[in-house]
Amino acid sequence: MSDLDASANGRTVRPFDVTNRDVLRIAIPMTLAFLTQPLLGITDTAVIGRVGDAQMLAGLVVGALVFDFAFLTFNFVRSGTTGLTAQAFGAGDETEMQAVFWRAALLALGIGFALILAEPLVVELGLLAIAPEPGVAEATRIYVFWRMLAAPLSLLNFAVLGSVLGRGEARLGLLLQLAINGANIVFSVLFGLVLEGGIAGVAIGTATGEAVGCVLGLLLVTRRFARGARPSRARILDAAAFGAMIGVNRDIMIRSFCLLAGYTLFTRIGAGFGALTLAANGVLLTLFMVGGYFLDGLANASEQLVGRAVGARWRPAFDQAVRLSLLWGLLLSAALTVLFLATGSTVVALLTTDAAIRDAAAPYLGWAALACLSGALAFLMDGVFIGATWTAAMRNMMLVSTLAFAVIAYAVTPRFGNHGLWFAFQLFLSLRGVTLLVALPARRRATFGI
Repeated sequence: MSDLDASANGRTVRPFDVTNRDVLRIAIPMTLAFLTQPLLGITDTAVIGRVGDAQMLAGLVVGALVFDFAFLTFNFVRSGTTGLTAQAFGAGDETEMQAVFWRAALLALGIGFALILAEPLVVELGLLAIAPEPGVAEATRIYVFWRMLAAPLSLLNFAVLGSVLGRGEARLGLLLQLAINGANIVFSVLFGLVLEGGIAGVAIGTATGEAVGCVLGLLLVTRRFARGARPSRARILDAAAFGAMIGVNRDIMIRSFCLLAGYTLFTRIGAGFGALTLAANGVLLTLFMVGGYFLDGLANASEQLVGRAVGARWRPAFDQAVRLSLLWGLLLSAALTVLFLATGSTVVALLTTDAAIRDAAAPYLGWAALACLSGALAFLMDGVFIGATWTAAMRNMMLVSTLAFAVIAYAVTPRFGNHGLWFAFQLFLSLRGVTLLVALPARRRATFGI
């Protein structure tokens, strides 16, 4: 296809093709980047584990949960920036791409400083929900206090990654994630273990890693901006554009809350079957989470390619992006399902040495493996709808899916127990994807006019 602009139905279009190479060029580097995330938790746990203080180790676990929950809530800074940047990229509007980044940066800084001010409330709410013993609670407060000081920089890293992915520069995204995670590991070991800073040292090390990644990311991204296309302050602060960004981010945040509510409900109902079943479900969910790291890479590819097609007003590229993302996603999820069916018991044995938990998990291994396939469409459709910024529809379908999960779970678990819970969870995952797939044709016609 020619890269020259064309005109169709009075609208400017920018034709381009989407190939398997385009999908994998984004998906593979980002999958590798996501797979480095668990190394951070492993490193922090190993550092505190060598200190030999059980309460400090428990405080690290609780603090990481509180912090991750707060930051997962604001992950929309990354995904919203990706979709809007990809659309500007598709339209060939370099000035708007830069403006989107600076709007996202301002939003990230605003939220980050608000989180610093709200840190005492955030940590106390987290402790109220988890209710650890006093020594663990104190360690949690120390960890969250120091890590939260880097909140603006952490959220700026989301904006940087969103801008990079929106331009389709997945290799640069991988480089930045490796730099951030690598620095986190090095400084956590240095401050936490070598300098004997304990849990405060680990938190400061992680915050330092975020700062290093932020400086590197800002330098790399801003130096790639075309000087002749710099946006004016008025364009960056344009009320309509800022409103559109906030609307997209609001919808993604509501979707994230619903997703967290679904996982929380799964855990809450599972807890009713006893501590052993609860632990087994937690171990088995790890299999699904690992599968999610792979599918997230393809979802990122969908975000960029679909967003670019919407910005270019070129439906053939949109259709190609959706079709190829679905093809690769379903093939990958099917392979993961088969892999986990074959090796699930071995993976569970690696995750826990407790024979009772292994035995409790065994009857549900099939459900956990199937979850990768059941959830594939949801991951991929989320990428499509975020890239196209059809976030209101995504929000609405998530609300419906979460409500349906709650009704079905409470209806079937009294009779079928934990098998019923896993069945309802499969429906929750499947319903998220299917409802978005059903809504796609109408949204596509509204966007492209054909």
